[in-house]
Amino acid sequence: MKNRIVVVLLVLLLAACGGERKERGPFVYFRNFQRTFNDMNNKHLEAAKRLGINPLASAEELDDASRPLYEIESCSLYDVDKLTHSVPYLIIEAYDLLETIAENFQDSLESKGLPEYKIIVTSVLRTDKSVSKLRRKNINASANSAHVYGTTFDIAYARYTQEGRKETTRDKLKTVLAEVLRDLRADGKCYVRYEYKQGCFHVTAR
Repeated sequence: MKNRIVVVLLVLLLAACGGERKERGPFVYFRNFQRTFNDMNNKHLEAAKRLGINPLASAEELDDASRPLYEIESCSLYDVDKLTHSVPYLIIEAYDLLETIAENFQDSLESKGLPEYKIIVTSVLRTDKSVSKLRRKNINASANSAHVYGTTFDIAYARYTQEGRKETTRDKLKTVLAEVLRDLRADGKCYVRYEYKQGCFHVTAR
């Protein structure tokens, strides 16, 4: 009976922690990324509409945005992927959030004795024109996306830029990135959704 009670308590504890479980060593292993990072689209949209710009018809309107937009470029902190359906611009809150995520990721790698890597940003600001183009290619793409407000970006969880000769596993890198996002999310800095099919974390500044 005592053993059964202990098992039940452990199961309840894991559920309360969003599907995380502590393991030996410097990592928190996530049992279920989708359960841990489950902020639905309505939360992202609420924050995006409150903070962000008025949606733009096309990239030609960037200079006329209702709030200043800041260009992101590949740097020592992160790489910007080849963007096919978005443009590399964010409002200042999202710009700063991306830098914080990238800095914390690299600091965490160093603290855990792991090699140097950079995160890769795969999608940023979308316009009405780019959303329409994306939906022709991917019928599951949402027409009501937080990406149109300049508050939201996607970070790949299966691809990273290797900075040195030493390597580590993609699973460890994904775990470190997830820890960083979990902490910032818990501090109320962002909403995060795990996008399995797109291979990314969908992040919106709060």
